Amino acid sequence: MHDDALLAEQMAYYNSGAAEYDRPYAEYEDLQKLLAAVDDLPIAGDVLELACGTGQWTPRLAARAHSVTAVDASPEVLALARARTAAPTVQFLEVDLFEWQPPRRYDTVFFAFWLSHVPPTRLPDFWNTVATALAPGGKAIFIDDGPAAAAHEEVVADQPVPAALRRLDDGSQYRIVKVFHDAQTLTDDLTALGWSVRIRSMAGNFIGIAEPPTTPD
Repeated sequence: MHDDALLAEQMAYYNSGAAEYDRPYAEYEDLQKLLAAVDDLPIAGDVLELACGTGQWTPRLAARAHSVTAVDASPEVLALARARTAAPTVQFLEVDLFEWQPPRRYDTVFFAFWLSHVPPTRLPDFWNTVATALAPGGKAIFIDDGPAAAAHEEVVADQPVPAALRRLDDGSQYRIVKVFHDAQTLTDDLTALGWSVRIRSMAGNFIGIAEPPTTPD
């Protein structure tokens, strides 16, 4: 697909920048508020965390869950996540989220700041994977940037896939997929796919809770 090269560059960015990944969580109060908001979300049972990164969210999920399976494609960020989270109920897996199919079902599927890194053409398949991963009555819970975040990104114009340029401390630069979802448009798109969804804004970001129309057999 035409987005393969961009996704490879995105992966290289997260591998190379793993040590810098946590910096925004220390610098931005809004991110701290979002982390705290997890405590009020309907997270329960067995949880699948997609694109767990360095595990900023994982301990908060583990505190509310029976178990957490946290997956990411980057071995560098997973190493940091494992060091941060020692709970015996948490399992980390290195997988390509565009290829991997969950082998079982979960009560909650959670992903923070991942949806914006999924190319638009891959969104229907992604949401189908999420639906397949949910047990009957399960919920998808997701957190991400809203359109206002574009003002703080170096958006790359005239790309077939929405992209932004990220720079690391060593001067290297990488293009990543970056889609700034509008809450209403995202709600409409998910509703069209048959999901029941509620999205609320919070400090320029959004928090969504969605249930699939039916759980695939």
